[in-house]
Amino acid sequence: MLALALGLLSLRFLPALPPAWLLLVCAALGLALLASRLYLIGFFLLGMVWACTSAQWALDDRLVPAFDGRTLWLEGQVVGLPAVANDVVRFQLEDALSRRGELPQLIRLSWRNGPEIRGGERWRLAVSLRQPHGLVNPQAFDYEAWLLAQRIGATGTVKAGQRLSEAGGLGAWRDQVRQHLLEVEAFGRAGGLAALVLGDGSGLSTADWRLLQHTGTVHLMVISGQHITMLAGLLYGLVAGLARLGLWPRRWPWLPCACVLALSGALAYGLMAGFEVPVRRACVMIALVLLWRLRFRHLGAWWPLLLALVVVLLAEPLAVLQPGFWLSFAAVAVLIVVFAGRLGSWSAWRSLGRAQWTMAFGLLPAMLALGLPVSASGPLANLIAVPWVGVLVVPLALLGTLLLPIPWLGEGLLTLAGGLLALLFLVLGQIASWLPAWLPSSVPWWALLLAVLGAALLLLPSGVPLRLPGLFLLLPALLVQSKPVPHGLAQVWVFDVGQGLSVLVRTREHALLYDAGPSFGDFDMGERVVLPSLRALDVRRLDLLLLSHADNDHAGGASAIVHGLPVALVRSGEVERLTLELQAEPCTAQRWQWDDVEFQLWRWAEGGPGNPSSCVLRVSARGESLLLTGDIDNRTERALLGSELPAQAEWLLVPHHGSRSSSSPGFLNAVAPHGGLLSRGRHNSFGHPHPQVVARYIARDVVLHDTAEQGALMLWLGTYGEVSGLREQRRFWREK
Repeated sequence: MLALALGLLSLRFLPALPPAWLLLVCAALGLALLASRLYLIGFFLLGMVWACTSAQWALDDRLVPAFDGRTLWLEGQVVGLPAVANDVVRFQLEDALSRRGELPQLIRLSWRNGPEIRGGERWRLAVSLRQPHGLVNPQAFDYEAWLLAQRIGATGTVKAGQRLSEAGGLGAWRDQVRQHLLEVEAFGRAGGLAALVLGDGSGLSTADWRLLQHTGTVHLMVISGQHITMLAGLLYGLVAGLARLGLWPRRWPWLPCACVLALSGALAYGLMAGFEVPVRRACVMIALVLLWRLRFRHLGAWWPLLLALVVVLLAEPLAVLQPGFWLSFAAVAVLIVVFAGRLGSWSAWRSLGRAQWTMAFGLLPAMLALGLPVSASGPLANLIAVPWVGVLVVPLALLGTLLLPIPWLGEGLLTLAGGLLALLFLVLGQIASWLPAWLPSSVPWWALLLAVLGAALLLLPSGVPLRLPGLFLLLPALLVQSKPVPHGLAQVWVFDVGQGLSVLVRTREHALLYDAGPSFGDFDMGERVVLPSLRALDVRRLDLLLLSHADNDHAGGASAIVHGLPVALVRSGEVERLTLELQAEPCTAQRWQWDDVEFQLWRWAEGGPGNPSSCVLRVSARGESLLLTGDIDNRTERALLGSELPAQAEWLLVPHHGSRSSSSPGFLNAVAPHGGLLSRGRHNSFGHPHPQVVARYIARDVVLHDTAEQGALMLWLGTYGEVSGLREQRRFWREK
């Protein structure tokens, strides 16, 4: 089983999937090795072959390139629970059909200002389809990996639609239950109750998720193994307690009844949650643990964990692409190490306290490896929140949901559960303000290995030698810093923020951020992309936040940056249009040096509001220059050529994302770049870059580097080298 599990897990680390002929060879070799009783290598090969084959099936089910960006009429059924946020309805369509050709089995759609959509309904829709594509940055959520793990083969935007049939089946029932839950007066926490009962987190705001992240309690607001395990444990404990008190009927053996009742409760809870991948994983683990408790305790505590790992991966090999998979199994492994085989018994509070601090240390290497925020307040917050949610809120919420046909009783229990949840959020808010989460820098492999060894030592029983040195082995992973920028050079990052702009310029001792990306409602690129990327690159403060102008696609994420990092100074070409909290100073012509790297600012004073007011920055290192232009237009380009700012530069940030109103022939002739950096969103509604603009660059032999095609771009200014894109780092799930 261990060899098979390792073969299945190897999928996560493959840069590309092997070709079909090689998989056939490996499968034949694996079977031959099994026949020769070389089980370890044989099962490893078979596990890898099955994982790669399943992943290839998912990749083959993606939208064909011919339909990418096209609008088609299609028909399909809504699955899951549609979510509504900022007047946008997001839902998934299953078994979509179109007369134009074959479509993926599952499509994720969004509909701005769309009508009410219920799970189980059938719709005919006009959809602008897109192949799965996500932003690629030094540190950010990997949307493409998530889509593949969900086996979503396309995304799209709905232009128009017609409901063909009303909702029916399980999806309609779950949607109806959600509507009842959201209508309950639950002290403003009806959305949290829907998350705990149905696994629907759309009712939680961005601020709620941020609070849960800071306190390390995200796992409490999504139906995970912990919730289902707690419910199964309560049902099991109820039967065991009755048997111990002599109140259980003697003609019914209490242990099989306890196991059956616990598993039935877990499955019923999973049914309400829609049996998503984490829920299925939890139910499998609970079923195997109960089977082990019933018949196979002599095999030890590791047997059900290993068997559950194999069963889950055989059923869905793509689970390895989700951080929750690694964290859930790592958490169970930590608990087995801490509690299995211990002599004597601990009180409930001592057990809970020990579980929290050991989980904090035991999961730290996994959190660092996955690039997830580390909450120092997590042990304290979970010590309060785990029993509060598991023993009080979840049972009351589930019981209230079941009793909704009796309005005064069901709604009363839900109101009580909502009040308890509201009180918990107040407590968590105080904890988060006292000790927020910390996002570490990228950790090298050697520091991760030391952290794993240190965590393993700390988890050993008390009295075992060498436990305390484990703390010192954790320090390199927590304190290691990235290699500093060499003196006289500048490291330039053009982050992949979609239709917007954010550029980091680092010297040996200083850091400047030119623009902060856009913000769309609750989705803030400054918070979701730029800030995590800065921290991953070990940027802990900014000497200057330079906002070219105040348009949303350039300054929308600025507030998140100012709140998330110490910023010494904010400058902008349009101070009057920025929020007061930024306390920005106007952009004026000036020149300075950091670590022998020269910086020059310029702004057209007569440009007027909007794009012409963009503040232009020229950076020079060892004779090599970069010109950052914001959204300047043709008139501003002519004014710049008549100014004291040198126009010539080896690298040019393509003005205004490649708009037809910029990159005039005269400007390109004066700058004479040999490379252009283009920041834009794929399939953006403005049509950037314009074909005429691209033709101008091509005619001058200027190589364009595009964030939409290459991900975040990195350049070492002063070395006269080339630009590299993060999408060049091969991952089998990323579009080539």
